[in-house]
Amino acid sequence: MLAYSGKGRFMVYRADLSSLVKEMTSILEVSISKNAVLNYNLANDLPAIEGDMTQIQQIIMNLIINASEALGDKIGAIYITTGLVECDRKYLHNENLLNDLKEGRYVYMEISDTGCGMKESDISKIFDPFFSTKFTGRGLGLAAVQGIIRSHKGGIKVYSEPGKGSTFKVYFPALETRAVPAPVEEVAEETSFKGHSTILLVDDEEPIRELGSLILASMGFKVLTAADGVEALEVFRKQKNEIICVLLDLTMPRMDGDETLQQLRLIDAKIPVLISSGYNEQEVVQRFTGKDTSGFIQKPYTISNLTGKLKEVLKIK
Repeated sequence: MLAYSGKGRFMVYRADLSSLVKEMTSILEVSISKNAVLNYNLANDLPAIEGDMTQIQQIIMNLIINASEALGDKIGAIYITTGLVECDRKYLHNENLLNDLKEGRYVYMEISDTGCGMKESDISKIFDPFFSTKFTGRGLGLAAVQGIIRSHKGGIKVYSEPGKGSTFKVYFPALETRAVPAPVEEVAEETSFKGHSTILLVDDEEPIRELGSLILASMGFKVLTAADGVEALEVFRKQKNEIICVLLDLTMPRMDGDETLQQLRLIDAKIPVLISSGYNEQEVVQRFTGKDTSGFIQKPYTISNLTGKLKEVLKIK
């Protein structure tokens, strides 16, 4: 809801949008339908954008998953394009953006699909909270997308016709500086790590469980999943001798991450527990100070940062 209102708290960094998409390639490709083909057209040497990169990753993930769902059972393509555009008042008026923007340079990301498309009457509603069709995501998703974009002083344009696919074009203010890319050697070292044994992944969102399971399995782990704290405790009691780490969501129904952590500690005081959340690290660390967690990772996580966190938690060099 904070994302929808545009009032979420952010961990602000400067980044290259094309590099951010490249870092997500592995996750994007396991998130889409087997019938979908991802095509990249990413501009080089873009000016930096400023914002919470995890929130921007959420935008990318949401739009890609929606594009995949729009393809249904048919074979199709999804196109991801980045670039830079100079926006004067005439351009902004003609683009008919859903957010008011100031004139200036903007880095953009365009995600298009060859799917079913949408009626004009649906386009006007897709960013409303809880509006959904079978092709437009899971309710709050696009409302949250618009809120995150608003918080980053950006804009979004949607074009779609029934039977002709959809295009979402997102604009972020361009800075005068360029982003410094992460060292290639560091990423290569992290992603070469191969795990062993079993991890319990606890999250109330099915897409996160599915995606997290794919990432962990690709790293060599066996994965057990639970949709809330109550289910997590049942699984843990039965298979605690196999489980070497718990990846625990913070906000869940029936039993949240805080209470689940306390109950896990009563069963096994030493099991490593890595807290995951869409909230930023400062908020979560304050909440769990003195509660014996093993670390924190912000969602959506990538193969690279999840690998790094697990190596840290499991004390693997």
